[in-house]
Amino acid sequence: MLTALVQLHDALQAAPLPLDVPGTVELRAAREQLIAQLEDYLLPRQMTVAAPLLVVVGGSTGAGKSTLVNSLVGHRVTTPGLLRPTTRSPVLVHHPDDAQWFGQDRLLPGLVRVDHSTDDRSSLQLVAVESVPPGLAILDAPDVDSVEAENRRLAAQLLAAADLWLFVTSAARYSDQVPWQHLKQAADRGTSVAVVLDRTAPDAVPTVAAHLARMLAARGLKDSPLFTVAESTVDADGLLAPTLVADVRAWLVSLAQDPTARSAVVRQTLDGSVRLLAQQAHAIADAVGGQVAAAEDLRSAAATAYAEAERATLAAATDATLLRGEVAGRWRELAGTGELLRSLEGKGGRLRDRIASAVKGTGQQADRVSIAIESAVELLVVDHAEAAATATVAAWRELGTADQVLSAAGAGLGRASSDLRRRVEGEVRAWQQQLTELVRADDPDRATSRYLTHGTRGLSVTVAVAVLAADATDPAASGADLATTLLDGVYGAPHAAQLVARGRADLARRVTGLLADEQRRFSALVDGLAVEADAGRQVRSAARRVDDRRFEQSRADEGAIQP
Repeated sequence: MLTALVQLHDALQAAPLPLDVPGTVELRAAREQLIAQLEDYLLPRQMTVAAPLLVVVGGSTGAGKSTLVNSLVGHRVTTPGLLRPTTRSPVLVHHPDDAQWFGQDRLLPGLVRVDHSTDDRSSLQLVAVESVPPGLAILDAPDVDSVEAENRRLAAQLLAAADLWLFVTSAARYSDQVPWQHLKQAADRGTSVAVVLDRTAPDAVPTVAAHLARMLAARGLKDSPLFTVAESTVDADGLLAPTLVADVRAWLVSLAQDPTARSAVVRQTLDGSVRLLAQQAHAIADAVGGQVAAAEDLRSAAATAYAEAERATLAAATDATLLRGEVAGRWRELAGTGELLRSLEGKGGRLRDRIASAVKGTGQQADRVSIAIESAVELLVVDHAEAAATATVAAWRELGTADQVLSAAGAGLGRASSDLRRRVEGEVRAWQQQLTELVRADDPDRATSRYLTHGTRGLSVTVAVAVLAADATDPAASGADLATTLLDGVYGAPHAAQLVARGRADLARRVTGLLADEQRRFSALVDGLAVEADAGRQVRSAARRVDDRRFEQSRADEGAIQP
């Protein structure tokens, strides 16, 4: 059983529910409660079944819990008072010989052990007294209906770690809703419960006790002992008269001194807690499936937005859209439009001579074209990356499952990465350098470039212009036909087409890579949620193993009591 519980604990830990799928808020709380129940009670208790019986005294505000605990112990160990809430941090009272059972690595390991009174809710004050019999420990918990949310949370945590609830209420508070919600949980879990009707006028005790007993029976707690403590004054030490709490104390002492009875209480609570834990774990497993589907929807939304951005960017990068404005002006300065056409249309003479005399540009003019292209491509990629980021955030908001993720990521997620311009600039420069290398590789003896004033640099820029207009419907409108004409004249049409195709493929690869990096910002957020498709199956499998061990244990217990 211990191994099965550890496996279920680990499976639950590996099954977070980070996305805001409908109903997840409740399931997140349930998952946290299951993990806390395992860590605070089930695992420590399964490892130390022989440990003292832990009685957690809980109940309504002003019901007199601390006064009752002090009176049961015989002197003040926890502080009662008129101001509410009184109990802020829990106090655990035990016999000195049982101290080893309550170390930091045992029950409620998340609470730091201290030996003094404190208001620190993350601490557990240990008080060793001879008046508490060996085999019994009493823990005074905060009010379950405290005005402070942290007190209510701590009270629920402590009650979930109890072998036995000693639930304290009063004539004025016994019908309040909040305490009954906790008692219902105890009934569902099979937790051993005893109820103390405290601070009730003596003449009202029979009537109130009878009504309270009927309420307990109606809610599945008919077998829970019901004690009454009539309203009375306290002595100078703040204690009730011993006779008023004698029945409660005698019953607790009898449990502590009877190993069989004590074991029966522990086994009942342990078995009920394990049973409910395994049942509730299946709901968590189901929820993981919804998380996986939601995570896939987020990935798909990002993929759709960036696929559209890639399509639009690549289209605009090759349909002459960029051959406008400064790029067009710089290209015309380099090419010397009219002279080039007249030169290539003329007959006779050497073709290379005609090209050399026609191209008026210089190396500096080629650089200006290159810089203009770099700027144009940079703006194109950044604009579409911005649009994709905005579209993805909008799609995620519409899905309604990633609000927490978006909030944590901040407003910058809806924009392109801050370093995208720098990265685009580097990629475009690398692309143009690659074009230069292609031109140089196709002219190993520099025969062609010698006839051009600007050499391979001018030819690589010409290839770049041809790439930017590769899919243009009217190349002449942008002047890109001049680039094609020049390349055809230098290399021949088939070879020039291959050169442009290679340059185009390299540009597409770089643009695709840049946008893929941008999309990965969103993918990384989804990956960081640690929503694993196999997590639900692991939880379900672990819950079944716990059920199997529980069944085997029940059969073994039944066999042990057979005559």
